[in-house]
Amino acid sequence: MAKSTKQPIATSKPAKLVKKTTKAEEKETKKAPPKPVKEKVKKVQTPVPQKVIPKQKAEVSDEKGEISIEKKLIALYNLQQIDSQVDKIRIIRGELPLEVQDLEDEIVGLETRIDNYVQEALALEKSITEKKNAIKDSQTLIKKYEDQQMNVRNNREYDSLTKEIEFQNLEIQLSEKRIREFQQAVETQKIEIDHYQKVLSDRKSDLEIKKNELDDIVAETEKEENALIKSSEENRKYVEERLITAYSRIRKNARNGLAVVQIERDACGGCFNKIPPQHQLDIRMHKKIIVCEYCGRILVDDGIVNAIH
Repeated sequence: MAKSTKQPIATSKPAKLVKKTTKAEEKETKKAPPKPVKEKVKKVQTPVPQKVIPKQKAEVSDEKGEISIEKKLIALYNLQQIDSQVDKIRIIRGELPLEVQDLEDEIVGLETRIDNYVQEALALEKSITEKKNAIKDSQTLIKKYEDQQMNVRNNREYDSLTKEIEFQNLEIQLSEKRIREFQQAVETQKIEIDHYQKVLSDRKSDLEIKKNELDDIVAETEKEENALIKSSEENRKYVEERLITAYSRIRKNARNGLAVVQIERDACGGCFNKIPPQHQLDIRMHKKIIVCEYCGRILVDDGIVNAIH
């Protein structure tokens, strides 16, 4: 009886153990497959952004830094060449634009002067008319005083009227003198007006001739100049505003209009002063924009020049 009781207990326990192990294995088998898949996905996805992307960004930023300085130098030198060609075109025109401007200013001045003379002449004529009217008034008063002298009662009244008559005669003489002066001034003004009108007509004819010459020259060079100006504006886009301002300031102060010059025989192409070897090396590296210590012009090497030509 004891054996019979032990055998079923022994058989029942391993059966239960088998069931437990199978359930645990089933749970492990169910849970195990997704874990390695997730780990593999992570391993595949994470190294791509961590290793490849940052290196590419760093390389792009470095390349942009190097290319940007070099492009600025190329753009500045190209801009200098274009502006020099525009200067040559304007030199071909010579002094015609200035002569035209001077003639226009002179014509405006002559017209203003003539107008002033005309106004002065009108004012003098008006003064002459006023003096003539004053003479008439004085003559009327003289006639009146003479009539009153015929009816005076005593010598005092007679002397008083006589003095009034003398005073009016003096007024007439003064008015006549002023009239002669005004008439002479009017004649002088008319002579001046005639003179300046002749000068004005000559200046207008000269202006027309100069304008025609200038228009002919502009018509020949207008297309080329417009193309150069357009190219100049395109090159200015590659350079920041502060460099453009400095470039324009240097060009304005320089006699030959050169703001960007090439190194020639170890010297500045603008002021011809020697450049130290270290500065020449820095210029060839294209890492930064370097200016001449003496004249302030921007320096470029043969590499920049060859890149344009």
